Amino acid sequence: MKGKRISVVPYEARWEKDFLDLRAGIEKALGGLAVGIEHVGSTAVEGLPAKPIVDIDAVIEDRSQLSEAIARLAEVGYRHEGDLGIAGREAFRYEGKNPLPEHHLYVCARDSAELRRHIAFRDYLRSHPEAAREYGRIKEEGAALYPHDADLYIRHKAPFVEGIYRKIGL
Repeated sequence: MKGKRISVVPYEARWEKDFLDLRAGIEKALGGLAVGIEHVGSTAVEGLPAKPIVDIDAVIEDRSQLSEAIARLAEVGYRHEGDLGIAGREAFRYEGKNPLPEHHLYVCARDSAELRRHIAFRDYLRSHPEAAREYGRIKEEGAALYPHDADLYIRHKAPFVEGIYRKIGL
């Protein structure tokens, strides 16, 4: 998909604070529906270059709670966008009145394979700095090669990501 410029920047410590601030608002909106809220993606790995967009997985017990989660998030400015072609996670776009740090919000059931993959990949990179450095290099290279094509950027990273999934048994 061609569009907005893909920008991979050096790690910024503020991403953790952005996540904590965003988490507080999401927790308040979801109340007891949220059994967890995870900072995932590259901004969750200290030192890793990333697109400056915080990825968040809000975890609900099971999919039977999804319609209630959609309604509660809508009240604070999130529009449900469906799974965007990836089963096991539901995407939301913030369209509220108050400006928030740039982020992607997903709602996943506790038993979601996609949630497991997000957390396992994040945790692998956090505990394997050499892999995180290589992933950062690949991300920067992909952004330089395909600055306006998200599909090609993702395809460029895919062999590395799939290799990590194989290593960790996913």
